[in-house]
Amino acid sequence: MTDTQTPTFGFDEERLRTEPTVFAPDLFKGQVAVVSGGGGGLGRAIATLFARHGADLAICGRNPEKLEQTAEFLRGFGGKVLTQQMTIRDPEQVRAFIDRVHSEFGRLDILVNNAGGQFPQAALDFTVKGWNAVIDTNLNGTWWMMQSTARKWVETGQSGNIINIVASIWRGMPGIAHTVAARAGVIYLSKTVAVEWAPINIRVNCVAPGCCESTGFGNYPPEGSATFLESNPMLCTGDEWDVAQGVGYMAAPSGKFITGEVLTIDGGQQMWGDPWPTGRPDYFKIA
Repeated sequence: MTDTQTPTFGFDEERLRTEPTVFAPDLFKGQVAVVSGGGGGLGRAIATLFARHGADLAICGRNPEKLEQTAEFLRGFGGKVLTQQMTIRDPEQVRAFIDRVHSEFGRLDILVNNAGGQFPQAALDFTVKGWNAVIDTNLNGTWWMMQSTARKWVETGQSGNIINIVASIWRGMPGIAHTVAARAGVIYLSKTVAVEWAPINIRVNCVAPGCCESTGFGNYPPEGSATFLESNPMLCTGDEWDVAQGVGYMAAPSGKFITGEVLTIDGGQQMWGDPWPTGRPDYFKIA
């Protein structure tokens, strides 16, 4: 994509169905993967990769129509798909969901914490409600999913694999300070429990996308998304499939000796980039 092109917002079903992967067709056969926020965007692409390679799926989110539409699509690959309308902010709803997954599938192998969200706004303008909403979803909600799943693995004596979708926060991200705070918290939470949970055979890692095209691009004003094209030295955006394949690598045997790590998929943004989701202020514009 060049700087004259307009970003697109995610994959159509045909591309999700046919986009090449580097993985064996039955790589995840016999396994069950949970993908939060699996009804659209990055979550849908991640769930599709698992479904295409043999996994059964459990997806959760707040929009039941999106969940069921995605589930119908995923079932076309031959596996079972369970959906649950819920919010990850509520630890009781999370616990009930994880219990239901084990009850219906008899196991849970991979947890992908993809659900989250934020809105572009200058930090001085955050309200208490707005700040708490982002922190509660992106940090607390991720934790409730991690803890409930890990407790169930201990209860059942099963090993497990957790992959948290965060963000390329290494240079800060002006305009979404609330989510940077939450994602940084998830990263260091993951590193900490990766050590605590190693004796119980649970791996915990993160995948940190940079500016990757998805339906989420539509949440930002045009002057904000325009900066995404120049956010990395490759001068282009990634896509949902780049992130999905990164998750697949961490979930597969290829990641068996990786824990407490962050796989950053950002085209080099962490070394060079300057995305401004609210649009770059005049003070910082480059002539």
